[in-house]
This record gives sequence, structure tokens and C-alpha cells, in this order.
Amino acid sequence: MIFGLVLAGGIGRRMGKEIPKQYLKIGGKHIIAHTIECFSKNENFDKVIVLTPADWIDYTKDIIESDIEVTGDIVVIEGGELRNDTIMNGIKYIEENYGLDDETLLITHDAVRPFVTKEIIDANIEALKNYSSCDTVVPSTDTIVRSEDGEYIVEVPNRAHLYQGQTPQSFRAKKFKELYTGLSPEEQGILTDAIKVFVLAGEKVGLVDGDTTNIKITYPSDLLIAKSILEGE
Repeated sequence: MIFGLVLAGGIGRRMGKEIPKQYLKIGGKHIIAHTIECFSKNENFDKVIVLTPADWIDYTKDIIESDIEVTGDIVVIEGGELRNDTIMNGIKYIEENYGLDDETLLITHDAVRPFVTKEIIDANIEALKNYSSCDTVVPSTDTIVRSEDGEYIVEVPNRAHLYQGQTPQSFRAKKFKELYTGLSPEEQGILTDAIKVFVLAGEKVGLVDGDTTNIKITYPSDLLIAKSILEGE
């Protein structure tokens, strides 16, 4: 089975707003509604699981009922404190209700990336035919520098080998659970990314072409960019 996980568990403090950023509006519609629509309209998913802070579950359900054109099977459940905790909550829900096997596929996506395309989602699903996990990326257009102390540059990597990670990040659910639960609590606590679980284990992670419009809305200026993208469409 194929499940879409819309990760909306964060609070988004960098946005500087009183409500989580996924519940702000662009084009008269909640950001999270745009994102859920991208998944609910994709015929490949057996179910779309939206994971939110506990206090926002009912509000999210109201948005789904009133703000989007629902064409798929959607459920809203509680997320976790950290990103991978949220993913594990989704896996727990799947295991309890559908079982978990080697063919259980997860397409995980940030709720605040509302411009993901059907082509990107489908490419993630296709990549899992050859890999246990894959990451959506775009080539880095900026020179990246590395500093260990925040004061001095210690390395300027070759940009030709660098990519900017986006989402979806996709993987086989059973494999993720095995690798993640095999980490120590300290190792789990420092992970900010799901795909790094596979990298640390030495697994090959496939690359899927993303798009520069697949932006993550993090700062107030991103709302202006999102508005421009909507108006351009």
C-alpha cells in the first residue's frame, strides 16, 4: 500500500506569527489545504495521513471539510515532538490499521510546501521500485561554504556535487522503522531529517528531481513568493 504523510506537526516560530505557519492563508486558502489537495487528488495513494499538533486536529478536520476538494481517503492524527517522531506516529497508525510489510510505501511531505506537483510525487513512488528510500532535490545554484565555528570558512565544496533537499522524502515504512528504532535516543534526538536515517545506515538513497517552485514557506518573505507563484499559475 502507498500512504501519503503530510507533516504538519511543527509550530513554525521563525514565521513570527501567533498560529502555526501551515494555517496561514495564501490565495484565500490555508497553506495546509493547498498541500493536502496535492495529495488527495493523486490516485496512487491508498490513504493520506495528516499529522498535526494535538490542539489543531479538529481545526484541520474543519479545513478539510470546508476548504478543499477532497477526492481521496484522508485521516488527521497527532504528530510528534520532532519530525521523525511524527513519521513514527504515522507508521504506528498504519501498522495498527493496515499492517506493515516490505511493500508499505511512505511519501512524506512538509505541509508548508504547497506547490509540490503530481510529477514530483509520482517520481518518488517510481523511485521506490529501485531504492528503499529517495529524496527530492534541486541542484545547488549558490556556492556553499562550511564553517565549524560560525566565524571562519573551512571548506568550499564543489557546487557540481551539491543539491538542495526538498520534500517529498519517501521510503519503505518497515525499513525506516527498523533503522530508526535501532538508533540510540541520543542519535534520534539530533536527527532533523528522515533520509539521514538511511544515509547513516549506508543505504543507497535515490535522487528525484524537484522544482524551484516547490518552496518551503518558513519566513514572512516566503509568503510573498508563494503569492507570486499562485498568481503566476
